[in-house]
Amino acid sequence: MSFGSPENPYGQPQNPQQPGYGYPQQGQPGYGYPQQGQPGYGYPQQAQPGYGTPGYGAPGYGAQPAYANWGQRFLGTLVDGLVFLVPYLLVLFGRKTPALMIVGILILLGLAIWQLIMEGRTGQTLGKKALGIRLLKEETGQPLGVGMAFVRRIAHALDSIACYLGWLWPAWDAKRQTFADKVCGSIVIRSQ
Repeated sequence: MSFGSPENPYGQPQNPQQPGYGYPQQGQPGYGYPQQGQPGYGYPQQAQPGYGTPGYGAPGYGAQPAYANWGQRFLGTLVDGLVFLVPYLLVLFGRKTPALMIVGILILLGLAIWQLIMEGRTGQTLGKKALGIRLLKEETGQPLGVGMAFVRRIAHALDSIACYLGWLWPAWDAKRQTFADKVCGSIVIRSQ
């Protein structure tokens, strides 16, 4: 075959000494084949430093996270409740003044949404931040995300159904989880 011949529609010269595109060179493996002494696709790779147990390879965590105890979790929830106290009082005392009541409701709603977004993105509400604890997904060690943080809030109903036993469960549970944490696959750890 020669350059420009009808048998070669692409107009590229064919040289029997040099293989074309997609064919391996002599003595060298082709594209996608592992090099000698190198693991290839489907072969086990060596562990890279810092990529140990999923989610806990970050500096400061180690293989086993330091779970927040029941007291830290309780105080964090208490601080969050105190944050909501002022707008709640506006709603309570604003029953005689509808404008004050509407302002209180809007502040409560905005604060609840803001706390939910912060918990989903960073793992911390104002109370958790004040106590130095953080909510994370157990499997990855990353914050839950806003949607899953919302689902966890709804799942806290499970903690209240059985005579509030789920709220006390972190006092003796090995991973310090409430029932909602177990359902959502979340943990609360010390962030300091």
